[in-house]
Amino acid sequence: MTVPDTAGRPRWSVSKRAAAFDSSGIRKAFDLAAKLDDPINLSIGQPDFEMPTAAREAAKAAADAGRNGYTPTQGIPALRERLEAEARRETGQPDRRLCVTSGSSGALVLALMALIDPGDEVIVFEPAFVMYRPLVEFLGGRVVPIDTSPSFAIDVDAVAAAITPATRVILLNTPANPTGFVADADTVRDLARLAEVRGVTLVSDELYRSYCYDAAFHSPALHSEQVVVIDGFSKSHAMTGWRVGWIHGPKAIIDAVTMMQQYTFVCAPQPGQWAAIAALDCPMELPLAECRRKRDTLMEGLRGHYEFVQPGGAFYLYPKAPGGSGKAFAERAAAEEKLIVVPGSVFGRADTHFRIAYTVSERTLDRGIAALRRLAGTG
Repeated sequence: MTVPDTAGRPRWSVSKRAAAFDSSGIRKAFDLAAKLDDPINLSIGQPDFEMPTAAREAAKAAADAGRNGYTPTQGIPALRERLEAEARRETGQPDRRLCVTSGSSGALVLALMALIDPGDEVIVFEPAFVMYRPLVEFLGGRVVPIDTSPSFAIDVDAVAAAITPATRVILLNTPANPTGFVADADTVRDLARLAEVRGVTLVSDELYRSYCYDAAFHSPALHSEQVVVIDGFSKSHAMTGWRVGWIHGPKAIIDAVTMMQQYTFVCAPQPGQWAAIAALDCPMELPLAECRRKRDTLMEGLRGHYEFVQPGGAFYLYPKAPGGSGKAFAERAAAEEKLIVVPGSVFGRADTHFRIAYTVSERTLDRGIAALRRLAGTG
């Protein structure tokens, strides 16, 4: 017999916090693809090129040399000090501190743990990365969404109007997942200055910064010492499985993040950190140019068949869904064409678009374009 606790729930049940979560729509897309024979999978948000050879060899050498244990919580000195020096040089802020984390997702978790308490508000630009809203709510915070449709550009005046005494964080992602939108220099400058004047921490998720095709990347950290930056090796060097990221910002926040990591993730995987040091010296221009070429191929193949905003970065296209529902379109695409895309409802409250990840093989991209044109009734 199951004995209830004093709150009236079974003692062996999961927490209310855990029960409130659902598997992400992206994970569901992965599961669906696994059930199909030769699917056209345009749902996976990771590079299709290989991790650099030198980085793989460095990881293997580290493992073979017995470098498999814990590292200092803030990262091995050779990696942390190099990344910190680069952050200080780029921003012109000699007091900026850095902590190596268990992936950029780990950095995001730690940043929000260090910055928000239950009841605090976090401004998020939707469509937004699938992890933002659940993580804020998991920590007891409240998401204040700002809808960026249809252009996906950020209206700084709308941000200023959304700030209340409860606002603690503005969460910026540029280049953005899922839209590929890249915020311009004026926008990131004005956001950084607004956040500083209003006493709000701007957290800048810059994981896709190396994927800027039409204009240069601009970080808000150039304009305020209070900006917190999140980055990692997953997308830039195809190291998604190695879980090595970093976070830099003011000393008080990074000290808190480091302490939080000590009691959660402990440290980033040691072989991955040695791989990351080698990765920093690897030229990545060719795979990034190839990614841009695939973006252009996809846009050319769908232009006139779908309505979309040209993505200036990342590796996603975010078209409007025929029929108006991204969820319905994704279900139809899977049923009729074995095509896996991610509905826009995963990334916010609107269900008007769907996401295509175009870092796939040439064959898969060609098949995807043909299937999408048939689904639009124009193929």
